[in-house]
Amino acid sequence: MRRLLTCTLMAAIGLALPTAHGQSAVQSQAHVPKPDMSTLNYDLKARPIAPRTWVIEGAVDDFSRKNGCNIINTAFIATGAGVVVINTGPSRLYGEQQRRLIGQTTTEPVVQVLNLNLHPDYFFGNQAWSDQPTEALAGSIAGMQAEGGAYADNLYRLCGDWMKGTTSTPATRPLTPGVRTLGQHRLELVRLDGHTADDLVLLDHSTGVVFAGGLVFADRVPTTPHADFARWLASLDRLDKLMASGTFRLVVPSHGPVHEGRVGIAQTRDWVTWLTSHMGAQAEAGRDLSELLAQPVPARFGAWAAQPVEWHRTLTQWYPRYEQRALGGR
Repeated sequence: MRRLLTCTLMAAIGLALPTAHGQSAVQSQAHVPKPDMSTLNYDLKARPIAPRTWVIEGAVDDFSRKNGCNIINTAFIATGAGVVVINTGPSRLYGEQQRRLIGQTTTEPVVQVLNLNLHPDYFFGNQAWSDQPTEALAGSIAGMQAEGGAYADNLYRLCGDWMKGTTSTPATRPLTPGVRTLGQHRLELVRLDGHTADDLVLLDHSTGVVFAGGLVFADRVPTTPHADFARWLASLDRLDKLMASGTFRLVVPSHGPVHEGRVGIAQTRDWVTWLTSHMGAQAEAGRDLSELLAQPVPARFGAWAAQPVEWHRTLTQWYPRYEQRALGGR
């Protein structure tokens, strides 16, 4: 037992501590060319994915200076009675450029700005929307308030001048889930959980688009700093049933490509199921963290973005708990 716990502790100390989304500042900046800070431009583009609906796609990658920490998909819907904005990006600069792009794409005024969870790239662009009420689930707002300062410190280290002038700006208004008709769109706000304690999902019944937030990842290793794996799987089951009903056809994950059908749901479920089973089995076998860090993941996950870094972060955070559980049962 002593060898197991000691090796785990030494291996964990030897790794850089995880930051927002688990990214290590040392890992992220090594050997990455710095952008030209005099002309910082996210070069955001609005891609139509359904009637009056656009997505602004981020890199399917990890936080870095090279991508300006822009690894998130944000979106907006021109409902006919005003624009709904979904997520505001990782920085004040992103929020400003997002706002300009929306104004160039539609003449409708913005009437609602949503943050789907508490992670920084979902709400750090809120500064650019200071004249609008920004909305999130109450639990997400509490998390933003509690962790926003640490998020800012980490993102400044990771992305430097891309973050200039950015301060953590949590959503200002808690929202209540439910159905609302706005213009030509019937929108449903659903509270799920598992990726975080409060995961907001937006269902557009009029276009069949699901804005799944961090519950669904596609072609990318899921991040897990606030995860409850059992609840996450339950939420994926609920999303899967929605997609199977035929009412919805298109999924917009916050990380990874927009896709039709249940591909991202299946990928995320496969990862979470394998991850928890693997950590449990390895802990029961008495293997320590350093041994797991040296292991490759199954081939079906190997080509996903943020691999193996995200896998290593997850192990560093979660595996000691599985070890303790295994030791307690002996």
